[in-house]
Order: sequence, then structure tokens, then C-alpha cells
Amino acid sequence: GGLCMCYSVASDIPDEITYSIYFLHKGYNKTFTVSLERTESHQLKEVAFMNLDYYVAAYLPGQFLHLLNIQHPDLLCYSLFLTGEDARIDMLQNCSIRSPLMSTVLDCYVGSMYAVSICHSALLQFLQNSKQDSERLAALHCALLYFQRTEDSEMQIIWWISENLSTCHSFDPIQEFIIASLYCRMCPEAHNLDKLLPYTSLLDWIGIIPGVTCATDIISLPVLEFQNSKGFWGKLSSNLESVKYAEPHLHYRNNVLRREWRSILIGCLLCSFGDFCLFTNQREERRTTAYLRNIFENAKKLLWTLGTLVSKSCLDERLIPLFQEEDYQQQLLMGLMVAQLKDHLMRHLQYVGKKKIDQIVLDYVANLLNLIHRIMKEVWRRYQLHSCIFCFDERGSTEEFTVFHIMSRILEAANGMCMPLPPGFHTLHLGLGVRCLPLHTLLHYIDNGVLHLTETCVRKLLRDLDDTEENEKLKFSIVMRLPETLGQKIHQFWNHPVNANLIARKYVKLLLEKLGNRQCSRPIPERLSVPVEFLPLNYLANMLAEIESQGVHPYENQDHVNVRFVEETALKHTMTLLGLNCS
Repeated sequence: GGLCMCYSVASDIPDEITYSIYFLHKGYNKTFTVSLERTESHQLKEVAFMNLDYYVAAYLPGQFLHLLNIQHPDLLCYSLFLTGEDARIDMLQNCSIRSPLMSTVLDCYVGSMYAVSICHSALLQFLQNSKQDSERLAALHCALLYFQRTEDSEMQIIWWISENLSTCHSFDPIQEFIIASLYCRMCPEAHNLDKLLPYTSLLDWIGIIPGVTCATDIISLPVLEFQNSKGFWGKLSSNLESVKYAEPHLHYRNNVLRREWRSILIGCLLCSFGDFCLFTNQREERRTTAYLRNIFENAKKLLWTLGTLVSKSCLDERLIPLFQEEDYQQQLLMGLMVAQLKDHLMRHLQYVGKKKIDQIVLDYVANLLNLIHRIMKEVWRRYQLHSCIFCFDERGSTEEFTVFHIMSRILEAANGMCMPLPPGFHTLHLGLGVRCLPLHTLLHYIDNGVLHLTETCVRKLLRDLDDTEENEKLKFSIVMRLPETLGQKIHQFWNHPVNANLIARKYVKLLLEKLGNRQCSRPIPERLSVPVEFLPLNYLANMLAEIESQGVHPYENQDHVNVRFVEETALKHTMTLLGLNCS
């Protein structure tokens, strides 16, 4: 659906070449001025243009080869600007050429025709050797969108990403890999879906291309005189209509999803599903149980769809916590993303049935989670990690620390795009963190939200580690940071006086809070024969008198407490304080 007109402009400056490309399907043209590396008089100064389907190639033998992205020409970082040996086309050196057909060139000197295509292996090699972000981003998108996806090429790209997370400064390679891969997989599912799904995580790009300047001008759109066209002309007509009448930004963005996600977390964070009938800000519409139930129903359908993509045979045993836990926060985000993306597509794809859109959305989010699983699987395989990350009595290896860093970048990428993570991701991440990080760094990561405490990992940590001084410090620091709802489940797994003290303090605090909220039904009798000028003592006496006067039945309003556990814990605590043998 792209229509371009290309021509070379005569330049008065001997060491410059200027050419223009009119992107008629986009409504603008771009004029490129290229500084030549060599200006020998015998070299050609005529730029040849070739149609490579997804790209228009501008080729000056011996000087440069530019592969200009015609589907997404707005950002130059998605076009390849090659020079030197990278710009060499075999058998087409220093000769006059024309491109009469797509992916075909004619050597005007000898009358021979050649098929021209981008070499996949050469592109991946260029990606490995590239030094600039613009080259990396253009090569990455070309590898993901231009070529058919294969297991081997995907593995090579993931390995490259794992090695270059710290060298890419203007973009996040994990985000670009996920977004571009999803765009390539899902766009064939429906007409015009390529205009609605995001193809990049970048909103803008302000980098420069060495030796190349570009100027953009608005042009008039072509007028097509036919209707009900199909194939290429139908796609072109659809593109022109989108430029004329569509909203400025049709591609799905996560702004609304992020706001909704944060709003619900404010009211529902750290609550179980049964407690999700909660309030929100008074200025907003009250969240109902039905609304949240629908979100979790979306997540349930999504996880079922994901199960067809990630079968048990494909799930690496070294990544067992993945997809094996019920992470309610991640399920909430999954369900929200399904709902928001569905609303976006329903607004612009009215001619597509609701059932079809539902399936597209479920496939999109399921493939997103599967891509994250694929990244982790390849990283685990490359660094030869095993399930020993949950053996907390040993310190982590250098390879484990590298994988921990990669998982931290995956988490950062997901947070930046408001994308859900596979259930169990935080358990794996925390397990690596406990093994690899010193205590103060581990706690710093927990306090700043990089590491999330999960029931599976904390329970195993409390059970498996003995109570040495160092381990006690680790356990106590973890227990003190547990959310209240999680702490109620976890505390009983650490049989230690410090933990018993925490349980007792929380229980006394709960009783005092209930007592403070209780209204006194009758006057408190005066129990002090002589007034004492000490307010705390007066308050304590009055409080005890109130409790006595109410005469609450010992089993009335009793909290659900494991009495036997409290008795045993109190006994062991007392024996420890007295220095007695607990055996």
C-alpha cells in the first residue's frame, strides 16, 4: 500500500549528492543531502533507486546504500544508511543501473538483469557490529519485520539484546523486540490492523545520521478515481483515507491503561480477590465487583490462550515458577490490557466482528507474555542456569548475576510500557536477588520496587535457611517488609522468638485498635480511692475498668488465631529467654 516517487537532484557542491523521495501514501516528501566520502571524477554521481517492497533503496556505487523504510518513514532510525563495505552490492560496482521491477535491477552497460534482496545473515552480522543506536534500531526492525520469523534468528537477536542492554542509550532493545515482534505477527490478522497496533516504543527520535541531512515537506495527496478496489490499490486507498480523516495517533498507546492500572492499585493493592469490592477516589466512578470480576475473567481467558502457546513440553523445568503461580496483580494488569486494547480496536474496526476482535486481543497479549518467556528461556539456556536459584544456602555465580541484571531490565521494560509479566516472574527474580546481592543492596531493591516479595520465595527462604546470625538478619529484614496480608500467611513458617514478638505486637495492636473504637456503654466506676496526678496511670486504670465493666464473654468477638501455635511460640520464647534447652 505504499506509493513512492524518487528522483535525484543536481547539486552545485561537488562532494554532495541530493535526492528526494515523495511518500505519496503519507502526504510528505523527504529530501536527503549526503556528504560523499570520496569524490573521484571517474565515479558515477547518479543515484539509482530500487524497489525492495518494504524499502526503497537509494544506491550510489562506491559511496552509499540507503534502505528507506516506506511503511514507517516518519522516524529516520527505521531506515538503514550504509557506507563503505556495508554499502557494497556484488556485481553492481561502478555501473549504471535501473530497477524496472520489484527486487530486480538492470545493468545498463551489459544488459544483464539481477535479483536483489537483503541478505539475512549479513543483516544480523551488521547488527552485531553496529556502533550507533540508529544503526542498531534500523537493523533490529529490519530483521524483525522484513524477514520471516525463525527460531534461530530470534535466538540470535535475543542473544544480541542480552549483550547490548547497556550500550543502547536512546531506546530499550527489549521493548523494541517485543513491540516489533507483536506487530509483525498480528498485523496479518485483520485489514488495517497495522494502523492500530504499535510498531515502536519510541514517541520521537532526535538523533542524527552521520553525513546525512534530511528535510521534510508536506505535499498534496494523490486522488484515486476508482472505488471498491482490492489488493495493492485497495491498500493504497485505505492508507490515503487514514491520512485524510484519521486521528493524529491511531496506534494504541498505554496512557489510559497506565492511569487505570494506577487508580485500581491505589484502592486494591495488597488485597485478595475476595476483598476487591473496594472504593476508589470520591471524584471517580465507584468500582464495582462486576467490573473487577470481568477483568479477572479476561485474565482467565488469556491464561487459557497462553496455555496453547506455552505447552508443558515447551516449558523449561529451570523456569518452573513461570505460569505456575497465581499473581493477582499481574492478572489484574493482563485483564486491564485486554479490556483497553479491545476498546481501542472496537472503535476503529467496526466492520470486524466482536468475536474476531476478542480473539485478536487475546492472541496479542498471550504472544506478549510468550515473548517474555522466550527471552528468559534463551537467556537461561545461554548462561546455563538451573533451578538451583532456590538453594539459598549458596551464593550466586557470575552467570546468575548477569541473568539477574537481564531480568531487572525486562522488569524495567515492562514497567515502561505498562506490560504484564508472566506469573512467577517476580519469584524467579527475587530468588536470584537473594543469591546474588549483598543484604543492604537486596533491601534497597525491595524498598524501591525492583524486587517484589512473593509468598512462594519468602516461604522457601524462611523454611530452608537455618537461624545463623546472618540468616536471622536476612529473615527479619524480609519479614518486616512483608505486606500485611502476605505477612499473615508467612509468619507461622518462621519458628523464632523474633517472629513471635512480631506476632504478639501486631495482635496487641489489633486489640488496642478495637478497644479504641469501642464506645463505652456506661460510666466507668472510680477505682482509685486517692486521685493520682499521673495521666497515663489514670488512663490505664480507666481502660481496665471499662474492660471489666463490659464483661465480654471470653469467646465473644474472638479473632481467628491459631491458639496452639501461639502457646508453643510463647513457651519457646520464654525458654529461650531463660536459657533453657528447648529439646
